[in-house]
Amino acid sequence: MTDNAINAGTLQALDLPGVPREIAARISAEAQVLDLPQGQRVFAPGEACRGWILVLAGSVRVTFTADTGREMVLYRVGAGETCVLTTACLLGDDLYAATGETEAPTRALMLPAGRVAALLDESPAFRRLVFRGFGHRLGEILKTMEDAVFHRVDARLARLLLRRAGGDGCLRATQADLATDLGTAREVVSRLLARWAAQGIVDRRRGEIAVLDRARLERLCPDDPA
Repeated sequence: MTDNAINAGTLQALDLPGVPREIAARISAEAQVLDLPQGQRVFAPGEACRGWILVLAGSVRVTFTADTGREMVLYRVGAGETCVLTTACLLGDDLYAATGETEAPTRALMLPAGRVAALLDESPAFRRLVFRGFGHRLGEILKTMEDAVFHRVDARLARLLLRRAGGDGCLRATQADLATDLGTAREVVSRLLARWAAQGIVDRRRGEIAVLDRARLERLCPDDPA
């Protein structure tokens, strides 16, 4: 994490579901609040974990890069969520194996590693909070892996477009962004979008994709694996 890109402060009040007020007050007093700009690297492969991270506002995208150079989004950490990789590194005293980067201006809480260990020992409520977040994220990663292995790229791309399109049917994303989300090559995404554009299903614009025919796109992404 690049310290000169961060404005750090202290937290005045924190509400953690299921955590007693006195424990939440201790976390508020001992944690650091990080205000991160969009595009800020939060952690990278080979780096040591500095503390437990809870996103208060914004979003952090966690990606894994294979030895082939291809990237894949593992998960995103939104407001009120914790980072499973950070928790795993803390519990296993290990180094990061993926990259975390902010997708928007982000405010996050960071509780120093030493204080996390003490609170895990002292507070069952905090321990449940940490492991609940860990379990939720682990399930999400397994679903991502299942999709990558067992589902066709066209079905996964169709599902991604439907999920991310706004009320006007548009989403702001480049073909490279979509390829990273799916863990595939940009050329694959480009060919599929070109085919669907020719069929009138989508419209490709500069930095934006418009879904023109949701019904036909939905038929491309059945629930069953390919």
